Amino acid sequence: EGIATGMATRIMPHNFGELIEAMIAILRKKPFEVLPDFPNGGMMDVTRYDDGVGKISMRARIGPRDDNKLVITELAHGTTTESLTASIEDAIKKKKIPVRSISDFTAEKVEIELTLTPGATATKAIQALYAFTTCEGSITSNIVVIRDKRPVEMRVSEILEHNTARLLDVLKRELELKERNLEEGIHSRTLVQIFVEERIYKRIEECKTYEAVKQAIYDGLEPFTKKLYRPVSDKDVEMLLSVRIRRISLFDISKNRKEIEALMAELATVRKYLAQPVRYAVRYLKGLLKTYGDLYPRRTEVTTFSSVEVRKLTASELSIKKDADGEYIGSAIAGDALLECSSLDKLLLVWDDGRYKVVPPPEKLFVDKNLLYCAIFDRDKVMTAVYQHDHLVYMKRFTFGGTIMNRDYRIAPDPSQVLLFSDRTPADVYVKYKPAKGQRIHQQLFHPGDIPVKGAKARGNQMTAKRISRLVTERPRWWKDDGDTPKGVLFQK
Repeated sequence: EGIATGMATRIMPHNFGELIEAMIAILRKKPFEVLPDFPNGGMMDVTRYDDGVGKISMRARIGPRDDNKLVITELAHGTTTESLTASIEDAIKKKKIPVRSISDFTAEKVEIELTLTPGATATKAIQALYAFTTCEGSITSNIVVIRDKRPVEMRVSEILEHNTARLLDVLKRELELKERNLEEGIHSRTLVQIFVEERIYKRIEECKTYEAVKQAIYDGLEPFTKKLYRPVSDKDVEMLLSVRIRRISLFDISKNRKEIEALMAELATVRKYLAQPVRYAVRYLKGLLKTYGDLYPRRTEVTTFSSVEVRKLTASELSIKKDADGEYIGSAIAGDALLECSSLDKLLLVWDDGRYKVVPPPEKLFVDKNLLYCAIFDRDKVMTAVYQHDHLVYMKRFTFGGTIMNRDYRIAPDPSQVLLFSDRTPADVYVKYKPAKGQRIHQQLFHPGDIPVKGAKARGNQMTAKRISRLVTERPRWWKDDGDTPKGVLFQK
């Protein structure tokens, strides 16, 4: 893992044996896949790994020990026992997980024991641990390497193919070097054999100068040049002149020939491999795998798991209540329950004067006695409202859309009085008017479904200018079926 100006790199560790097997597959031109393997073990979901340019989800290994205890035996990559226990303790304080106590028995192997609270189930506790602690996490792979003196982004398969090509080249050059060394060894032994067997050393006895000695050796070796791998050099002459008399007298022709034969057999093998470098590279890699493969077993289990839905897991985490006086709501007060929600939810509050606000679930919040509606906020939910403003009554269907937390908004102009507010679209709205001099229409039926859905700031459609006595969405007992009840008309402003 590293960082530089404008670029960062994070390369996952991989399993030694699996990398070797992948290189063998590359040499044989077969498909392959390699996946990360972490020393901590644990479990991982590589659905989004994308050959080293994606993301990995990691989980610690958690299992039940008995009815009320869990044990963590393997960690997710990037965590330690200290950081994990710290995150669990923090989640306990926030009452996010049903765990009562932690006991860390880690020695040579990881062993963190968790005692559950009474009534908690192991399944739910494990889900909460994955949701609210570092038992689960994700890590992004971003491979940036230096190639040809330049930083480049590469995939895992591209790196393996590049390294395999380099390995093939290195092995080939090693074979070529070994070939030259073997040829040189055979050449030297053949020279000594000829020098001794043909008694060329006798020719230098009467030579009076060094140049004459060298020339005598060159002349003596001339008839045997076809047996040699290369022309005789001054260095060869120096080597022959350094052969001691004792070695000449004790020279074992048979042993020398056996050594030459062994070197020639080895040379033949080297040349065979040079003719088939891929085959030799596969053999080399298989040798590594046989020698070291068992020392590096896979530690991280490759699996798939769906992310824990935190909102669903905590859907009933908080109980929002309203106090007896109807002035406060929150999770930390006593009173009648309004709803259950998650700490991740947002609450919508609507008052009868047309104000509304979106707030996080409060412990205690003053709302006064004229709070009309409290529910989990859904920006796309279609609402229906009827309100009175400036002696006129309006009906509207709308969605709240985006809002800023803890900021006052209005669904009706100020001042207004909300007569109806619903989080659905009623089929009918029954309206009864207050008696007035000369008034011929005393009741009307309106159909909210005829109104188009608009934004929360829209004024809506005008219903009536009459004073309303009653307004309900279910057929009331006071409703009269007669011919004097015209259908309500909603005027677009």
